[in-house]
Amino acid sequence: MPTIAEYVSNYSANLHYRHLPADTVHLLKRMMIDTIGCAIGGYTSEPAKIARDLAGDVTGHRRPVTIIGSGLTSSPEQATFANGVMIRYLDFNDGYTTLESGHPSDSIAATLAGAELAGAGGRRLLAATAVAYEAFCRFGDAFNIRALGFDHVTNGAIASSLGAARAMGLSAAQTEQTLNLGITPSLALGQTRVGELSHWKGCAYANASRNAVFAALLAERGLTGPAPIFEGELGFFNAVTKGPYELEPFGGDQGQPFKVHECNIKQFALGLYSQTVVEAALAARNQVPDFRVNDIEDVHIRTLQKAIDIMAGDEEKYHPKTRESADHSMPYATAIALTYNTLNQGHFSDEHINDPGIATLIGRTRIEASDEANNRFPEAMLCNFDLRMRGGQTYSAEVAQFRGHHLNPMTDAEVEAKFRALCENLLTPDQTEELLSRLWRLEEEEDIGALLRLTRI
Repeated sequence: MPTIAEYVSNYSANLHYRHLPADTVHLLKRMMIDTIGCAIGGYTSEPAKIARDLAGDVTGHRRPVTIIGSGLTSSPEQATFANGVMIRYLDFNDGYTTLESGHPSDSIAATLAGAELAGAGGRRLLAATAVAYEAFCRFGDAFNIRALGFDHVTNGAIASSLGAARAMGLSAAQTEQTLNLGITPSLALGQTRVGELSHWKGCAYANASRNAVFAALLAERGLTGPAPIFEGELGFFNAVTKGPYELEPFGGDQGQPFKVHECNIKQFALGLYSQTVVEAALAARNQVPDFRVNDIEDVHIRTLQKAIDIMAGDEEKYHPKTRESADHSMPYATAIALTYNTLNQGHFSDEHINDPGIATLIGRTRIEASDEANNRFPEAMLCNFDLRMRGGQTYSAEVAQFRGHHLNPMTDAEVEAKFRALCENLLTPDQTEELLSRLWRLEEEEDIGALLRLTRI
């Protein structure tokens, strides 16, 4: 029997665009549009500026890679990191959740770099991105790495290593070495996402992708890494998961569907598990005649335990001090939605985070786990929401699958509208429309660098 690394490496090296069903290709393009839009939207953030500044120190590289937004080039590793930070910063890119959750589109930073490095076009980029999605989601189905003390970007290192190797056109043997070299140094601590969250929350997966591209460059030149990386005496299973796990066949193998079909696009710029909560808050609020936020007596939220653990499980989520903590805070998101009847990336400014009115409303919010929500997960992220006003009236709403959930998907027009909103005031309307048009025809692109240079702000 092949090792897991042998299986996934052989799969990666041999998956081609022609193997992807038309509906899978369409979904991959939607994810690419959403991801590039999120990167442009995150361009002005402080972490993105730091990453681009550092990348700017590398000039004249023999195999340069383009940085989104600036249109400039840097070394493959630095450009991957800068692009990954921009993709992730707003917490607005896609999500996937079963035993483990996270953002498979974070690996697009690695597949973009790999395709540009190899001079490959859109078809290989799409195949490489499909590989990365398969890896992130299938490993997420196998075990809950957060419960083991590790961050989900540990799985991201696996996905980005395979995605980068496929985009670069590496052989199965080279891909296996990329995995060996990409996983070993990229075991990320779960401390990234507990307590008061730092800039690193949005940088951790970018770092895993940077390491993955570096690993692929080393493997391309013949460097070998520790093996067997999963089953070895001190390998991934024994050191991290404390036991072996069965991995399902990847998409297209043995009739398996591709996992991108189970990934979700966010309507709001905040953590995945708060999407249904915000929708429910808005639905309840809009039932109240002559609504005044000061008339709220209390808020009662019932949702799944996993959502509470991540979005409302520690004290900092009730008293956020940073943007990173606020966009991962269910009570904060609820208070913003009730106060403003909307929620967007502008609501995570210091002005809003330090607003006494928001703090007061958070103090009136009670969040509990629901057996029904736990039982319906992962097909739904159920939220039952009760809004009680001072007159004694209670207004309720239930949302099981937010708009953008794979069972309640956005239309293509809605995906485009999100993209345009993210590009507004950063790209010209003509730039935005040309970029959209070419991303919808990504299989026709021959030069990924030229495509990314269209994002120059």
